[in-house]
Amino acid sequence: MVSDEPVGWPGVVHREGRTVMRVAERPVEGSRGPAAKGGGTFLNPAMSGSRTRSVLLLQHAIESGMLGDGAIYALDGLAATGVRARRWINELPQESADRLDIVMGDLDEESLSWAMNNHLDFPPSHGSGKLRAVKGDLRAMVLNHGRHWVDIDPYGSPVPFLDTAVQSLARGGVIEVSATDTAALTGSSKDPLLRRYGARVRTDGLAHDSALRVLLATLARTAAKHDRAIVPLISIWDSHHLRVSARTIKKKGAASEVEDNLGWRVHSPSVDEVSSSIQSGLHPETSLEKLPMDCMLPLSHPVMRGDSRVSGPLWIGSMGDQGAMASMTEERALAMCTDSYGEEDVAGWSEADFEREARRVSRSVKNIHEESGVIDSPHHIIVDDLSSWLGIQGPPSPRSLVECLKERGFRAGLTHYGKPSIRTDAPWDEILEATMSLQPPM
Repeated sequence: MVSDEPVGWPGVVHREGRTVMRVAERPVEGSRGPAAKGGGTFLNPAMSGSRTRSVLLLQHAIESGMLGDGAIYALDGLAATGVRARRWINELPQESADRLDIVMGDLDEESLSWAMNNHLDFPPSHGSGKLRAVKGDLRAMVLNHGRHWVDIDPYGSPVPFLDTAVQSLARGGVIEVSATDTAALTGSSKDPLLRRYGARVRTDGLAHDSALRVLLATLARTAAKHDRAIVPLISIWDSHHLRVSARTIKKKGAASEVEDNLGWRVHSPSVDEVSSSIQSGLHPETSLEKLPMDCMLPLSHPVMRGDSRVSGPLWIGSMGDQGAMASMTEERALAMCTDSYGEEDVAGWSEADFEREARRVSRSVKNIHEESGVIDSPHHIIVDDLSSWLGIQGPPSPRSLVECLKERGFRAGLTHYGKPSIRTDAPWDEILEATMSLQPPM
């Protein structure tokens, strides 16, 4: 265990969620982008939403029986300041925290020293759970012990860590994977995308959605090599990073069917491509008079190498689990991950500071609960792109479009996506009619 006081201790006291910590310097409010590479006590506030969702997902996995009924061996394998693991053990209810046996792993001993000293200075109020700091490489660490929960949050691509991480997972384990190499995954840097992920992505309004699907496809293929299948729980694009969380199931038959969930996304598809998508069950029945902006195709469908309309191979199945996403309500997030203002706050926070943190926590789960009911829908539509595609005066209100489609008897909902967008199972003809009905009179 690493516990000697690190250089710069005790620093300044800070909060994230309900977790108190010391950092060398107070994080700059509003900073964006990935953390600097290396150790130290750098805390990236732009990742706070990711850490909040991780707390909520872990609690859902426990409540739903996903992780069994015994001890839960968890690994934060690239822990840095250790705030993610500390938030798990601090913010989960006592009955859940009691089951946690967490290892924070990192190559930087100074970072781990800050993490453990923070844990000793600010232990969980319920006093439950086990938390250890271990210096070492994630790829070696995961093979020392089977895990129910593995978190990979690297600087850049997670690809080097996936094989060993998947191998370490229990039969029904969960893996959470972050990627900050967004230029590659969204198709802006084509060579790294091809080298690391064996894919290509069209740089359009759905580029981040395609990027998430490429990351899921990479995880699915990696899992299949080790006789495992994946079930996505939640997939998020959040500013500078992408993050997917998935349950793994050790079952050869399911692993052998990995290609059933892989395929292509085609922009401005032809009649034949839309017909193939409909026949494959990837697109709702619709007339072919007005073709959709995009459609999915199975992996078996031939595509032309170098076709700029095509993204993939990528995941064409559902990108999340309805139950997991439905559990991420603003009310639940606030109850689990925020504290009330007190006059003698150890971090010296004002009432306004607590209110600001509550707003940040609420934003981290915005629209996820609503999106849960339509996460398996075939259409993900960027509303601004829809108006330009149709050449109309302006985009409809996303909320109005959702309500209009619901009135027509279809499922529809707003998304958490970084651009105003909806998901729906409505046929393309119905989407067009609903959009046009919302246009203001000339």
